[in-house]
Amino acid sequence: MPDGNAKTPDHAKGHRERLRARFKKAGVDGVQDYELLELILFRAIPRRDVKPLAKELIAKFGGFAQALAAPVERLTEITGVSENVAQELKVVHAAAIKLAQERVLKRPVISSWDDLLSYCRAAMADEKTEMFRILFLDKKNILIADEVQQRGTIDHTPVYPREVVKRALELGAAAIILVHNHPSGDPTPSRADVEMTNKIIKAAAALNIRVHDHLVIGHERDASFKALGLI
Repeated sequence: MPDGNAKTPDHAKGHRERLRARFKKAGVDGVQDYELLELILFRAIPRRDVKPLAKELIAKFGGFAQALAAPVERLTEITGVSENVAQELKVVHAAAIKLAQERVLKRPVISSWDDLLSYCRAAMADEKTEMFRILFLDKKNILIADEVQQRGTIDHTPVYPREVVKRALELGAAAIILVHNHPSGDPTPSRADVEMTNKIIKAAAALNIRVHDHLVIGHERDASFKALGLI
C-alpha cells in the first residue's frame, strides 16, 4: 500500500527534513519540480521514500502541472498511487485553479490580462477533452462570472450561440470572452472554431453584447482570435 504503516527509514526522514527546510528558506525557486511534488506526497504517504514516485509521475505525465491535472483513474494506474494519494493531488490542483481564478474575478480584464491567461492555462491546458468556457464582463470590463458551458470529446465541443447569448443576458453581461482548449496541444484555430465564433459574434451583436476575444489554450502556447485578426 502506498500510504501504509511501514516505518520510515532514517535516511528518508532526513531527506524530508532537509527538503522542507530548503523550501521554507527559498520557496518554490529553491526546489525542482519533482521535489515540489514530493512535498505534496509527504502528506499523503507519510512513511515511504516518495522521490522515485514523484519522478515517475512527472515522467509519465510530462511535467508537474500535468501530473496534478491527470485524471484519478490515470493516476491510480501508477504503482504506489492509491485513491487517497490521487485525491490529494487533485485537491492541490483544484486549489491552484481557485487561486488563479481569484486573481481575475471581479477585476478589470484589461489590467489583469496576464493573470487571466494564467488562469485559463491552469484550468484548461492539460484537459484531455475539449472544454468551452465563457468569461462574462460588465460595462467596465470587470469579470463578473466564469462558467464552463460545454465539455466535448478530444477534438470537438458542441456550442450553441443562442445558449451563449441567453446566459450573457441572464447575467447582465455587456461583453464576453470565449475560451476553449485544444487537447492536441496545438492552439491554432480550426475552421470550425472560426465559423462558430462568427455565429456567436453575430448573435451577440444583435443584443449589443460584444465578443472581445476567443482564446484557444494549447499545452505550451495560446492563440487569440483578436491578435490573429479573426475578430
